[in-house]
Amino acid sequence: MPPSAIRSLKPFFRPRTVAVVGASREGNGIGHRILESLRGSGFAGSLFPINPHATAIAGLPAYPSLTAVSGPVDLAVIAVPSAVVPTVIDDCIVKQVPAVILITAGFAETGAAGTSLERQLLEKIRRHPVRLIGPNCFGLMNPDPAVNLNATYTPAFPPAGRVAFASESGGLGLAVVTAARRLNLGLSGFVSLGNHADVSVLDLLEYWEEDESTGVMLLYLETVVEPRRFRQIAERVGRRKPVIVMKGGRTPAGQSAAGSHTAALATNETAVDALFTQCGAIHAGTLEEFLALATGLSAQPLPRGRRIGILTNSGGPGVLCADGCAAEGLTLPHCSDRTQAALAGFLPRTAALGNPVDVIGFATEDQHARAVETMLRANEFDALIIVHVSVRAEDNPPVAAGIARGIRAARQAGATGKPVYICWMAEGDPDRTFVIDGETVPTYRHPEMPARILGRALSYDAWRQRPVGAVPDFGEVDLPKAKAICMSALSQRGAGWLTTEETSAVLAAMELPLVPGGVAANADEAVAHARKLGFPVAVKLASHRIIHKTEVGGIRLNLTDEQAVREAFAAIRDRLAQDRKLEAMEGVLVQPMLSGGVEVMAGMTRDPLFGPLLGFGLGGIFVEILGDVRFRLAPLTDHDAASLVGEIKGHRLLAGYRGRPAVDIKAIENVLLRLSRLVEEIPEIGELDLNPIFALPAGQGCKIVDARIRVEATDNLSVG
Repeated sequence: MPPSAIRSLKPFFRPRTVAVVGASREGNGIGHRILESLRGSGFAGSLFPINPHATAIAGLPAYPSLTAVSGPVDLAVIAVPSAVVPTVIDDCIVKQVPAVILITAGFAETGAAGTSLERQLLEKIRRHPVRLIGPNCFGLMNPDPAVNLNATYTPAFPPAGRVAFASESGGLGLAVVTAARRLNLGLSGFVSLGNHADVSVLDLLEYWEEDESTGVMLLYLETVVEPRRFRQIAERVGRRKPVIVMKGGRTPAGQSAAGSHTAALATNETAVDALFTQCGAIHAGTLEEFLALATGLSAQPLPRGRRIGILTNSGGPGVLCADGCAAEGLTLPHCSDRTQAALAGFLPRTAALGNPVDVIGFATEDQHARAVETMLRANEFDALIIVHVSVRAEDNPPVAAGIARGIRAARQAGATGKPVYICWMAEGDPDRTFVIDGETVPTYRHPEMPARILGRALSYDAWRQRPVGAVPDFGEVDLPKAKAICMSALSQRGAGWLTTEETSAVLAAMELPLVPGGVAANADEAVAHARKLGFPVAVKLASHRIIHKTEVGGIRLNLTDEQAVREAFAAIRDRLAQDRKLEAMEGVLVQPMLSGGVEVMAGMTRDPLFGPLLGFGLGGIFVEILGDVRFRLAPLTDHDAASLVGEIKGHRLLAGYRGRPAVDIKAIENVLLRLSRLVEEIPEIGELDLNPIFALPAGQGCKIVDARIRVEATDNLSVG
């Protein structure tokens, strides 16, 4: 966002004057509630209630219209019926109000008429230097004590802090804002986007990127507008500040109609996961995790390593926390002899001094303090998790005091770079917070959550430190030829699968390593191809109408002589005739048999919003059963291709397993990158499957054994 665009959002967050248009005299009116929220938060500027039927509201002089206000208005909050909104927007333009929050509903969310009205408003404001948040939104907050802006219709006002929060749901936004004070989660700003007709989450990301008071960004999204631009902006912003995202509306769609393995395995949720993974956004699956990530990443430093110490007063919850650490790939090193000796000096004999360290249920305040300090200062740990289970209600205050003393002492002794998280399982005292010399120590109710946050923090930090990936150009490929083949098939037959020969030609144009072979229309031609290729060979049905060849007996393998080839051709033909599908047979594809290597697959399905979604995993006929496939959005960078290959569960088979040689992973990555370029440049390709691909030993490349490509008119596509 250019500096001028960033400056255009400043009046929303730091206005000197605010007008509430539609400020009613009745206490139940939305406008009146907004006015009371502004006054209740202690807004530092001037307030102007706008109501043509009142001269004073809530003790403030009221004005009949915006234009009647004598001085400048930095921010107008509009809460009037939708039919009146266009007139108020005209007043905003005349008054030169730079920022408008449109609370009013009744626009695009209501249907065609509302969409038309919203479009007219947008066209109007874009002809003038006016920015708009909404319509149909909950409002905006800035808890900075120098501003104290609560331009919403709830009196709940969060503490000031370093977390900026944008929500596409007013209700979800209210839930987080309400929880913020209980969790001691300080906000630098909150925006309810509503229909995001003008100001979008992308605008806010770029604004908060440059906002010195913001250190972490929270996003609740129900749609991802402009996925490609989101990826670019979020990736840039995420290298400076964590971006935590929770996505609503993640339901599978279209799987039953899929024609390829890739499409059958991909869902809209898959595309969302791929997008967030590629741009470094930290993806929260639940509201609890969303809030936990916010408190953890905003209040504590990122861990420097994966070595975690656990201090508990109860064995069971300590074990659950240890299990959570293991699930996140964290390590629990044994306490060193020096640390154990220090702990033994003041803990009871029954205490466990390994890791987790169990101080037992009746450890005193002083024992807790010294144990926390000892473990936080120990060189063998990169982070500390404290798990407390309430034995008696009266024990909670001294235990809390001991924990606070221990953290304070360790920080004063120089242990400042280690994050600390607390699991506080205390009935009757569930909402205790720990703020020690200005440092907030996040507190969670379940022992697995601190491990989850540490794991996500480490993954984010690893992504942030990774060099920016590059998208190869592949200047030697013949994309015009590949495009011409696809367009010719579309014009001749309409949407559908390419023939075997067309598919081979497209892959050859991209210099992809397809196994050599030839299509034969009769048995004699099949034998001729087999002689040329050399025995043994495979004979497969060639058809752009029958997709899964194995289901119709369309594959014959390890044919060692001419008679076997003739019999295979006849068997495939006779089976199709029996099934009344003979007209779908174009012939057979004859290929040499391959041996060795590992079967993998690569493919693409085109999401209508997110665009090309590329998948990679273990291949063969069981690909959908195994489901060992990972996805990324095009365009792939070299890092994307490497992570696709490295993330599948079967990666050990590729890296070399039980005496088997490692395969040529770079060759597989090269295939993925070429596929990405192909589907980026030819949007008419709607689905593509390469399965199986034989990944051969290192240095020997890989070979594509079977491939299919489906084309469709781009009129059916709407890529953001």
